[in-house]
Amino acid sequence: MIAPSILSADFARLADEVKRVEGADWLHVDVMDNHFVPNLTIGLPVVQAIRQVTDIPLDCHLMIDDPDRWAVGYAEAGAYNVTVHAEAVHDPISMAVDLQAAGAKAGLSIKPGTALDDWVEVLREYDTLLVMTVEPGFGGQSFMPDMLDKVRSARRMVQTGHLKVVVQVDGGINADTIEAAAEAGADCFVAGSAVYGADDPAAAVAALRESAARHTHG
Repeated sequence: MIAPSILSADFARLADEVKRVEGADWLHVDVMDNHFVPNLTIGLPVVQAIRQVTDIPLDCHLMIDDPDRWAVGYAEAGAYNVTVHAEAVHDPISMAVDLQAAGAKAGLSIKPGTALDDWVEVLREYDTLLVMTVEPGFGGQSFMPDMLDKVRSARRMVQTGHLKVVVQVDGGINADTIEAAAEAGADCFVAGSAVYGADDPAAAVAALRESAARHTHG
Protein backbone atom coordinates (compact mmCIF):
# COMPACT_ATOMS: atom_id res chain seq x y z
CA MET A 1 0.00 0.00 0.00
CA ILE A 2 1.20 3.49 -0.83
CA ALA A 3 0.24 6.41 1.44
CA PRO A 4 1.27 9.78 -0.05
CA SER A 5 2.10 12.34 2.62
CA ILE A 6 0.44 15.71 2.16
CA LEU A 7 3.31 17.21 4.18
CA SER A 8 4.98 17.56 0.76
CA ALA A 9 1.88 18.94 -0.98
CA ASP A 10 0.99 22.58 -1.66
CA PHE A 11 -1.08 23.48 1.39
CA ALA A 12 -2.65 26.44 -0.44
CA ARG A 13 -4.20 24.02 -2.94
CA LEU A 14 -4.89 21.04 -0.71
CA ALA A 15 -8.13 19.83 -2.34
CA ASP A 16 -6.45 19.82 -5.76
CA GLU A 17 -3.33 18.17 -4.37
CA VAL A 18 -5.43 15.36 -2.86
CA LYS A 19 -7.06 14.75 -6.25
CA ARG A 20 -3.62 14.44 -7.85
CA VAL A 21 -2.99 11.20 -5.91
CA GLU A 22 -6.21 9.40 -6.87
CA GLY A 23 -5.48 5.70 -6.69
CA ALA A 24 -3.42 5.95 -3.50
CA ASP A 25 -4.29 3.39 -0.83
CA TRP A 26 -4.21 5.78 2.11
CA LEU A 27 -3.62 9.52 2.39
CA HIS A 28 -1.05 10.25 5.10
CA VAL A 29 -1.73 13.37 7.15
CA ASP A 30 1.08 14.56 9.43
CA VAL A 31 -0.25 16.41 12.47
CA MET A 32 2.54 18.19 14.38
CA ASP A 33 2.15 20.43 17.41
CA ASN A 34 5.60 22.07 17.78
CA HIS A 35 5.99 20.32 21.13
CA PHE A 36 6.45 16.61 20.46
CA VAL A 37 8.35 17.51 17.28
CA PRO A 38 9.94 20.85 16.34
CA ASN A 39 7.47 21.68 13.60
CA LEU A 40 3.88 22.88 13.37
CA THR A 41 1.59 21.65 10.61
CA ILE A 42 -2.15 21.10 10.46
CA GLY A 43 -4.83 19.89 12.82
CA LEU A 44 -8.36 18.62 13.09
CA PRO A 45 -10.19 21.32 11.05
CA VAL A 46 -8.01 20.60 8.03
CA VAL A 47 -8.54 16.86 8.41
CA GLN A 48 -12.30 17.44 8.53
CA ALA A 49 -12.05 19.52 5.36
CA ILE A 50 -9.96 16.93 3.51
CA ARG A 51 -12.48 14.25 4.47
CA GLN A 52 -15.11 16.18 2.49
CA VAL A 53 -13.13 16.15 -0.75
CA THR A 54 -11.77 12.61 -1.01
CA ASP A 55 -12.71 8.96 -0.65
CA ILE A 56 -9.08 7.94 -0.05
CA PRO A 57 -8.85 6.56 3.51
CA LEU A 58 -7.16 9.12 5.76
CA ASP A 59 -4.13 7.95 7.72
CA CYS A 60 -3.56 10.53 10.47
CA HIS A 61 -0.12 10.44 12.10
CA LEU A 62 -0.28 12.41 15.34
CA MET A 63 3.17 13.72 16.25
CA ILE A 64 1.76 15.51 19.26
CA ASP A 65 1.97 15.66 23.03
CA ASP A 66 -1.07 14.33 24.89
CA PRO A 67 -2.59 12.21 22.11
CA ASP A 68 -4.79 10.65 24.82
CA ARG A 69 -6.74 13.90 24.76
CA TRP A 70 -6.84 14.59 21.01
CA ALA A 71 -6.62 11.37 19.03
CA VAL A 72 -10.21 10.18 19.29
CA GLY A 73 -11.37 13.43 17.65
CA TYR A 74 -9.56 12.40 14.47
CA ALA A 75 -11.31 9.02 14.51
CA GLU A 76 -14.65 10.77 15.00
CA ALA A 77 -13.81 13.07 12.06
CA GLY A 78 -13.69 10.02 9.82
CA ALA A 79 -10.00 9.12 9.74
CA TYR A 80 -9.51 5.51 8.67
CA ASN A 81 -6.33 5.00 10.72
CA VAL A 82 -5.10 7.17 13.60
CA THR A 83 -1.51 6.67 14.72
CA VAL A 84 -0.17 7.93 18.04
CA HIS A 85 3.44 7.89 19.21
CA ALA A 86 4.59 5.35 21.76
CA GLU A 87 6.79 8.05 23.29
CA ALA A 88 3.82 10.40 23.88
CA VAL A 89 0.82 8.24 24.74
CA HIS A 90 0.08 7.82 28.45
CA ASP A 91 -2.26 4.84 28.34
CA PRO A 92 -1.59 2.98 25.08
CA ILE A 93 -4.02 0.12 25.68
CA SER A 94 -7.06 2.29 26.37
CA MET A 95 -5.95 4.57 23.51
CA ALA A 96 -6.24 1.65 21.08
CA VAL A 97 -9.62 0.63 22.48
CA ASP A 98 -10.97 4.20 22.29
CA LEU A 99 -9.81 4.71 18.69
CA GLN A 100 -11.36 1.43 17.60
CA ALA A 101 -14.59 2.24 19.44
CA ALA A 102 -14.72 5.55 17.56
CA GLY A 103 -14.53 3.69 14.26
CA ALA A 104 -10.85 3.96 13.30
CA LYS A 105 -7.94 1.59 13.06
CA ALA A 106 -5.44 2.21 15.86
CA GLY A 107 -1.79 2.79 15.01
CA LEU A 108 1.31 3.02 17.17
CA SER A 109 4.45 4.75 15.91
CA ILE A 110 7.99 4.36 17.22
CA LYS A 111 10.78 6.86 16.66
CA PRO A 112 14.25 5.72 15.52
CA GLY A 113 15.57 5.63 19.08
CA THR A 114 12.65 3.58 20.45
CA ALA A 115 13.05 -0.18 20.71
CA LEU A 116 10.32 -2.33 19.19
CA ASP A 117 10.75 -5.03 21.85
CA ASP A 118 9.46 -2.72 24.59
CA TRP A 119 6.12 -2.34 22.78
CA VAL A 120 5.31 -5.83 21.54
CA GLU A 121 2.72 -6.60 24.22
CA VAL A 122 0.97 -3.25 23.70
CA LEU A 123 0.98 -3.77 19.92
CA ARG A 124 -1.29 -6.79 20.32
CA GLU A 125 -4.10 -4.23 20.76
CA TYR A 126 -3.15 -2.22 17.66
CA ASP A 127 -3.93 -2.51 13.94
CA THR A 128 -0.93 -0.61 12.56
CA LEU A 129 2.73 -0.29 13.52
CA LEU A 130 4.47 2.76 12.03
CA VAL A 131 8.25 2.43 12.04
CA MET A 132 9.86 5.86 11.58
CA THR A 133 12.79 5.64 9.17
CA VAL A 134 13.75 9.27 9.90
CA GLU A 135 13.48 11.43 13.00
CA PRO A 136 9.90 12.76 12.87
CA GLY A 137 9.28 16.45 12.33
CA PHE A 138 10.25 17.38 8.78
CA GLY A 139 9.81 16.00 5.29
CA GLY A 140 12.61 15.43 2.83
CA GLN A 141 15.02 13.67 5.21
CA SER A 142 17.33 10.78 4.35
CA PHE A 143 16.19 7.22 4.94
CA MET A 144 17.80 5.37 7.88
CA PRO A 145 18.40 1.79 6.64
CA ASP A 146 19.28 0.45 10.10
CA MET A 147 15.62 0.94 11.08
CA LEU A 148 14.71 -1.97 8.81
CA ASP A 149 15.72 -4.40 11.58
CA LYS A 150 12.56 -3.29 13.39
CA VAL A 151 10.53 -3.92 10.24
CA ARG A 152 12.02 -7.42 9.92
CA SER A 153 11.22 -8.19 13.57
CA ALA A 154 7.65 -6.96 13.20
CA ARG A 155 7.17 -8.97 10.01
CA ARG A 156 8.38 -12.13 11.79
CA MET A 157 5.91 -11.52 14.61
CA VAL A 158 3.07 -11.08 12.13
CA GLN A 159 4.04 -14.27 10.33
CA THR A 160 4.15 -16.24 13.58
CA GLY A 161 0.79 -14.84 14.69
CA HIS A 162 2.16 -12.83 17.62
CA LEU A 163 0.95 -9.57 16.04
CA LYS A 164 -1.77 -8.69 13.53
CA VAL A 165 -0.52 -5.25 12.52
CA VAL A 166 -0.03 -3.58 9.16
CA VAL A 167 3.69 -2.71 9.13
CA GLN A 168 4.12 0.84 7.87
CA VAL A 169 7.32 2.80 7.18
CA ASP A 170 7.61 6.58 7.03
CA GLY A 171 10.62 8.70 6.17
CA GLY A 172 12.82 9.00 3.11
CA ILE A 173 10.79 6.48 1.10
CA ASN A 174 11.44 6.82 -2.63
CA ALA A 175 12.13 4.69 -5.71
CA ASP A 176 15.53 3.74 -4.30
CA THR A 177 14.63 2.94 -0.70
CA ILE A 178 11.21 1.32 -1.13
CA GLU A 179 12.80 -1.89 -2.42
CA ALA A 180 14.77 -2.49 0.79
CA ALA A 181 11.75 -1.58 2.94
CA ALA A 182 9.54 -4.01 1.01
CA GLU A 183 12.12 -6.79 1.25
CA ALA A 184 12.33 -6.21 5.02
CA GLY A 185 8.58 -6.81 5.29
CA ALA A 186 6.78 -3.47 5.23
CA ASP A 187 3.17 -3.49 3.96
CA CYS A 188 2.50 0.24 3.73
CA PHE A 189 4.86 2.96 2.55
CA VAL A 190 4.47 6.66 3.36
CA ALA A 191 6.00 8.78 0.58
CA GLY A 192 6.06 12.56 0.52
CA SER A 193 8.48 14.27 -1.81
CA ALA A 194 8.82 11.10 -3.94
CA VAL A 195 5.14 11.55 -4.85
CA TYR A 196 4.49 15.27 -4.69
CA GLY A 197 7.88 16.14 -6.18
CA ALA A 198 6.97 14.19 -9.31
CA ASP A 199 5.36 15.77 -12.39
CA ASP A 200 2.55 13.21 -12.15
CA PRO A 201 1.95 12.23 -8.52
CA ALA A 202 -0.60 9.52 -9.39
CA ALA A 203 1.91 7.87 -11.73
CA ALA A 204 4.56 8.12 -9.00
CA VAL A 205 2.20 6.29 -6.61
CA ALA A 206 1.65 3.53 -9.18
CA ALA A 207 5.39 3.19 -9.85
CA LEU A 208 6.19 2.97 -6.12
CA ARG A 209 3.49 0.34 -5.63
CA GLU A 210 4.85 -1.73 -8.52
CA SER A 211 8.39 -1.49 -7.17
CA ALA A 212 7.27 -2.55 -3.69
CA ALA A 213 5.30 -5.48 -5.11
CA ARG A 214 8.36 -6.72 -7.01
CA HIS A 215 10.45 -6.74 -3.84
CA THR A 216 7.83 -7.76 -1.33
CA HIS A 217 8.50 -10.26 1.43
CA GLY A 218 7.45 -13.83 0.79
